[in-house]
Amino acid sequence: MLHPEVDTDTTRAMHSVEGRTIIVTGSGQGVGRGVANHLAKAGANVVVAEWNAEKMRRTCDELTGLGARALGVEVDIMQRDQIEAMVERTVAEFGRVDGIINNAQTFRANAPVAEVETDDVEVFYRSGVLGTLWAMQAVYPHMKAAGWGRIVNFGSSMGRVGGAGFGAYNASKEAIRGLSRTAAREWAPDGIIVNVIAPAAAPPRAVGSEHYEEFMRTSPMGRNGDPELDIGPIAHFLCSDACRFVTGHTFMVDGGNFLWS
Repeated sequence: MLHPEVDTDTTRAMHSVEGRTIIVTGSGQGVGRGVANHLAKAGANVVVAEWNAEKMRRTCDELTGLGARALGVEVDIMQRDQIEAMVERTVAEFGRVDGIINNAQTFRANAPVAEVETDDVEVFYRSGVLGTLWAMQAVYPHMKAAGWGRIVNFGSSMGRVGGAGFGAYNASKEAIRGLSRTAAREWAPDGIIVNVIAPAAAPPRAVGSEHYEEFMRTSPMGRNGDPELDIGPIAHFLCSDACRFVTGHTFMVDGGNFLWS
């Protein structure tokens, strides 16, 4: 039974993203697509930011089919001018940008540290660290002017535990976590909350791989994460007023797998 002093309408509003405008990068597939669907079902306006036009249109069609407002933007996160144009299109279409989920990152083949190529590091750094930084900088003035904003960046459990074979990738993900903590400290007075999700929701192509099998062996829950039902709700929370006193954190959304670290 609720306490008589609890205002249920206020409580619901705090957990709501209805009417919020949220950019989700890399939402043409995988985790980004699942998060976009979850937010759309919760009433958010979703910007589907994706470099692959066909996948972008597919996700947009899914979201509009749910009755949500969706804007598709083709964007290469390795190009700062395209990221800035993405944010400007968002503001032009919706008049605001309340949240951004920096999920997209370009991948390269795994390699042990002794064999990591400079090009691998540069691709991970430009698409991950710089792409995230540029996106944060692009939304910052709009969020500062509104006195309210939510930034959700993506880390990795592999970076946190030093997963073998992921050297270049781990370096970029840990840099994103460091960048996020600094932004959380600097931008808190502006009403901007910055947090990180480290998800475990392997794409179908990873099933059967050595990394996937190791994850399944050590996972307390014994299953892979679902992008929409497992990762989406955390992104939802971090884009709402319910997280108003939580910033600078990394949320290990991996079914408890981090407990092995």
